[in-house]
Amino acid sequence: MNPDNQLSREQLLDRAGMLRARISAMSDERVEIVAVTKGFGSWALRLAAECGFQNVGENYAQELKAKWSDLDEDQREAVDVHFIGGMQTNKVRQVAEIVNVWQTVDRASLVHELSKRCPGSSVMIQVNLTQNEAQGGCHMMEADQLISLATSAGLEVTGLMAIGPQGDAASIRSAYRELVSLADDQGLHHRSIGMSNDLEIAIESGSTMVRIGTALFGDRPTR
Repeated sequence: MNPDNQLSREQLLDRAGMLRARISAMSDERVEIVAVTKGFGSWALRLAAECGFQNVGENYAQELKAKWSDLDEDQREAVDVHFIGGMQTNKVRQVAEIVNVWQTVDRASLVHELSKRCPGSSVMIQVNLTQNEAQGGCHMMEADQLISLATSAGLEVTGLMAIGPQGDAASIRSAYRELVSLADDQGLHHRSIGMSNDLEIAIESGSTMVRIGTALFGDRPTR
């Protein structure tokens, strides 16, 4: 393995098999996987596509733009890019033509910028389930208004997204179920909750999409 922690195709396929087995053991429903390639080189995007991961997750606009330039047209068409990090409004234009799903829409100014730069795009509303404001997301009580604003701005709101709180399983489960209940009330299909360390709790709570990095690609190189 090289300094970028680059995996072989066989290694990723093995990890993918174990991940899918974990998910299938928890649910008969389809749970989509977003292979989180942030922090790794463009090899991770290519390898994820080769191993059957259509959805890939990236957190940083500049990093995504650089990786995208390393891919050929066929490789670009093989993946749907989900932006899963905090997005500054002035960075939207850098990756507007790359991102397929914006998962971290959490404020009105970002709704307006997306409707201007990429009208009709697919978005999720990020809800903050923790006491940590740095993790992003609107407050639960603000979500209804933000969903209405995004819809009226012509964006396609497909679901809700959240980062799980720290704590015991009961606390995480309670927070996730609150988000799932809100998604149900709003008639939204997707609940993007669950990562490598809590995906079983998330799926049990009603997740339809998990964001997995470490369980697939291992520890990320230091930024």
